[in-house]
Amino acid sequence: MNVQPKLDDVARLARSFDHPAGTAVAVAYGNGIGPEIMSASLTVLEAAGADLDIVPIEVGERIYRSGVTSGITSESWDRLRRCKVFYKAPISTPQGGGFKSLNVTIRKSLGLFANVRPCVSYAPFVETKHPKMDLVIIRENEEDLYAGIEHRQTDDVYQCLKLITRPGCERIVRYAFDYARAHDRHKVTCFTKDNIMKMTDGLFHKVFEEVAADYPEIWNEHHIIDIGAARLADRPEDFDVVVLPNLYGDVVSDIAAQISGSVGLAPSANVGEHGAMFEAIHGSAPDIAGKDLANPSGLLLAGAMMLDHMGQPDVARTVRNAWLKTIEDGIHTADIYNKETSRLALGTQDFAQAVIDRLGTEPVKLAPASSRVDAKPIRVVPPAKRPPAKKDLVGIDIFVHSRQTPDELAEALRAATQEPFSLTMITNRGVKVWPNGLPETFCTDHWRCRFLAKSSPAAGNDDVLTLLRYLTDANIDYIKTEHLFNFDGEPGYSLGQGQ
Repeated sequence: MNVQPKLDDVARLARSFDHPAGTAVAVAYGNGIGPEIMSASLTVLEAAGADLDIVPIEVGERIYRSGVTSGITSESWDRLRRCKVFYKAPISTPQGGGFKSLNVTIRKSLGLFANVRPCVSYAPFVETKHPKMDLVIIRENEEDLYAGIEHRQTDDVYQCLKLITRPGCERIVRYAFDYARAHDRHKVTCFTKDNIMKMTDGLFHKVFEEVAADYPEIWNEHHIIDIGAARLADRPEDFDVVVLPNLYGDVVSDIAAQISGSVGLAPSANVGEHGAMFEAIHGSAPDIAGKDLANPSGLLLAGAMMLDHMGQPDVARTVRNAWLKTIEDGIHTADIYNKETSRLALGTQDFAQAVIDRLGTEPVKLAPASSRVDAKPIRVVPPAKRPPAKKDLVGIDIFVHSRQTPDELAEALRAATQEPFSLTMITNRGVKVWPNGLPETFCTDHWRCRFLAKSSPAAGNDDVLTLLRYLTDANIDYIKTEHLFNFDGEPGYSLGQGQ
C-alpha cells in the first residue's frame, strides 16, 4: 500500500480500478493537519496488514479557491463514486460567503444518511469525569435544518426550513436498531423536541416507536432533547445507542466526544446504501499544521471502522488493540498529555510508530477490542413505499411583509378576500396576534396570514390564484405561501401559538 501517493499520478489511478472490488479507497489528505494525520494513520494501517488500494483525490481549500464552490471537482466525484469508500482527513473551508460545506455536500449527494460516532472513555489513561462511558451516537445526516434552505423574506426576518421525511426517519431509526442488534447493545434512546415541533420532531418520535416494535429484545426510550442532553452529559453510562435528527445529533455527538476525554480521539463513519465515508470529527487545526503536534487517533480509529466496513475486521481489531495498548502505556500526544497518567509525549509520526510497535499486543487494563464486539455489516434496506394519503386543500398561509398593526393588516386582507376563503388568523413569529392578540406581543414586519375554506369540499389551486390576484390588486406585499392540506382527514399543519 502506497501511503503517500501523488495526486497527479494518472496511470496509478487508472490501474487502481483494475484491482479486486472492495480494496479501492478514495483518500483525501485534506488541509491543515490533514496530511500529517492521514500519513500517520495510513502508515499504521499498512503495517497492520490492511488490504487497501489507495485512490488519492484532492478536495477542500485549494479546490474552493480555484473557483469550484463545492470544494470537489467532477474528476474527484468520478473516483469517489467508483471506489464507494472514502477516507477523508479534515479540510478547510475558506471564510466568507459562497462556499458550501463539503461534508454536507458529500453526505447528501452520495446518500450517506447515517452518521455513526462511538464515544468511549479510556480512563484512567485519558482524563475524564465519566470513566464508564461507552455509547454510540447515530445521527441522521441528510435532512432537518441541514437541508440548508434559507431565505431572507423581509427587512427583519430570515428563514431556515426544517425538513423531516418519513423515509428519512425510517432509514435512520432502523439503522440504529440494526446497529444495536449487530453490536450486542441493549438499548436505543431517541431525542427529539416534539413537545414544541409536534409535526416534524413528532414524526421522528412516531416512527421511532413504530420501528422499535420490530426489535422487542432491545429496550427503547425517548427523551426531550434538552433534558436528554443534560442527562447524557451528567450520566453518559446510562446510554447505549442514541438516535437523533441531524442538528441535535451534530451538537450532542460533539458533547459526548468531549466528555469522553477528547474530541481528538473520536472517529466517525457516514454510511449509506451506495457507499461510506470515514473521518475524524475534529477540524483541520491550521494553527498547529506542520508542527508534528496533531493527534492522529480520531482518523486512525475511523480507519479501523473503515476496515470493519470493508470486511477486514481482524486487521481492524489489531489496530484498535495496538492503539489501546499505546494509550495504556502512557504514550500520548500533547493534547491528551497529563503528567499524572502520561509517561511520554510524542509528536504525530512518533505516536504512529508507537502504535506500530505494539501491533499484535492487547491492553491489560483497558478492555481489549475483541470484547467490544467489532462492527458487523449492516444491510441498508430502503423503506417500503406507503400508499398515498387522500389529500385535500383546505386553506393557505400567506406570508406578508408589512409595517401595519395586526388590526390594520387584518382589515386590508379581509377587504381583499373573496370566496371560498376567509381570514381566520394572523401570527407574528408563530404567535397569534389577530384576532384578540395581546398588546404586549413583540412584532416584526413578517406576518403569517391564515385563510381557510369556508365549506367542504375544500378549495382548489384556481381559488388560491384568485385570492393572490385580489391581494395583488390591493397592494398586499405577499412573499411566500404554504398550502394547508388535510391528509386522510387529519390536518397537515400546526396551530398558531396561542390559538
